[in-house]
Parts: sequence; structure tokens; C-alpha cells
Amino acid sequence: MCFVEDIGIDLGTASVLVFKKGEGIVLHEPSVVAIDKNTNKVIAVGEEAREMLGRTPGYITAIRPLREGVIADYDTTEKMLNYFVKRVLGNKLFMKPRVIVCIPTGATDVEERAVRQATLAAGAKQAFIIEEPLAAALGAGINIAGATGNMVVDVGGGTSDIAVLALGGIVCNTSLRVGGDKFDEALIRFVRREYSLMIGERTAEEIKINIGTAWITPENRDRYMEVRGRDLVSGLPKTINISSQESWIALEEPVYAVIDAVKKVLEITPPELAADIVDNGIVMTGGGSLLDGFATLLSVETNLPVHVADDAISCVAIGTGKALNEIHVLSKNGRGPKRLV
Repeated sequence: MCFVEDIGIDLGTASVLVFKKGEGIVLHEPSVVAIDKNTNKVIAVGEEAREMLGRTPGYITAIRPLREGVIADYDTTEKMLNYFVKRVLGNKLFMKPRVIVCIPTGATDVEERAVRQATLAAGAKQAFIIEEPLAAALGAGINIAGATGNMVVDVGGGTSDIAVLALGGIVCNTSLRVGGDKFDEALIRFVRREYSLMIGERTAEEIKINIGTAWITPENRDRYMEVRGRDLVSGLPKTINISSQESWIALEEPVYAVIDAVKKVLEITPPELAADIVDNGIVMTGGGSLLDGFATLLSVETNLPVHVADDAISCVAIGTGKALNEIHVLSKNGRGPKRLV
């Protein structure tokens, strides 16, 4: 018996999640590919390649082919998608799958076309596009089909998408290229400026996860973490201790960039939907929403209730899975699932 495998892909800047119809999330790997520069062959993909970041010899390069939510290196993205699709489907690849892929709302037509073409080149029979806020809302369990307004703030690795949803579509939205990566970059700049110490992306991410905060409290003020890097003055390895309060100072700029974007969307939200948001609050999804104190700060700044979705990191991927149930409708829509219900 021949049947079509349907899969949904959250093609994120930091990680790729794959949802397989009937099974749920079957893959969660970093968006990193290690390539031999001499032969142009893929050496490792995902977690194995991530371990190589900043540690490779001259002939190997570890690449993150997605930047700010879109494809920065088309060929490498195609190879990465091909690897993940084969890994999920195994020896069933002769039955080409139908695939739904997420993109930020701010992606251009060229960027959207690149995602679609890379997906088809990786072995998809059909490739559909869904905007991240729609997928995030579906994954968070929000009923977007009704007339009631809901606001979703999806803070990913490369982008933050803010949208007000009603009647199955996006009423107003904005997308800014600020996310977890910008948080890491802010920490790298702070440590370099304050301590003349150079640290890598992985170390910055560990600081963000372990002691990073957007909201200082007496409980978290005095948390410290030992950080190792290269002294820019002597050129020698050096160890320092960095505190949560320092991380708060470092992260203030990118965090408030997201908050300001939320306020701008609220300013253009129709009054009836704004009234609904007062009742329903704001739902945060994406890995960036897990930054300590982020939801609290957003609630204080907007004077609205803010909830972080259950399994915030997987929300978008779960949403693509729910969208797969509408794939028969999407097949009739030439451009893809910009409207799902």
C-alpha cells in the first residue's frame, strides 16, 4: 500500500524541528552543518556539527546556513534539509512527502521562494509555506478560527514575530530580526567591552541559559557563572565570573527592541481586538521567550497578562503538524497556507 508521508518543518535559525503526521515531533537538531572545504562534502549535521563550532581545523568549516530566520547559504540549507528528510523518512524516500515549512512574516518573496525551492530540492513532492505566528498560535492551542483576537509573540533564534490573529488570519503584525542570536551577540559585546575577554557563541548561549535575565529580583541578583575565553590584551586564556545583573545590563537593548515592537503592533490593533487581548493576554512562544523574567517584563511594560506557552520551543513545529490536517485545503491554494481555516 502506497501512501504519502506528510511532514512539517520548523526551519529555525538556531534549530530545526520536524513534525511527522501521526507521530509528533520526531527530530530536534541544531541548524549547523560541517563541511570539508577541500571536497565540499558534508561531514556532520545537527548536534554533531554544533559541537564543532569554533573548534574545527582549517579544512573543515562549521556553518549555520540560516541567519535571521531566512536562508543565508542556499546549497548548505538544501543539504541539511535533505539529510533531515532522509533521516525522518528512512528508506521510504521514494514516496516523496508533502512538506509545510515555517517562515517569518517579514520574509521577502525571494526569501520565501528560496525556502520553497530548497524544500523541493531536498525531496519534497509539494512544499507549502506557513507564517510563524500562525503556526505558533496553532501549536500553543489557541483557537484562531474564531472572531476573538489573540496576540502571539514568537521569539526565535533569528527573528521575533509579533501578530494579532482573528478569523484564521493575521490582522496586524511585525517581524524584526532580533532573537536569541542577538541576545548572544549582546553578551559577547558586553564581556569584550567590560572584561577585554573574547568568548564564542556557545559560551554566550550558556550564559544566557544559566544566568541570563530580563528582570532582576533579589532571588536572581547574585547568581554568578564562571566564563572562560581569550584575553584580548595578553592573548592568553582567562577566566572571569559574570553575574545575572551584568547579563541584564547586556541584554537590555535587544529585549527592549522586542518589547517596543509589541507596543507598535498594539498601537495599530483594531479596538475590538485590543479589547479581546486585554481579556486573553499575550502568548509568548519560541526559545527566546524562556529567557528568565522576559514575560514578567513584557507584562509590566504593556500592562497586560502575558503567558509563556507550554513547550514554547516546539510550538511552531507542533503548529505545522496541526496545519498538516488542512493540507487538502492547502493543495488548492497556489501560494500556500497563508490562511488555514
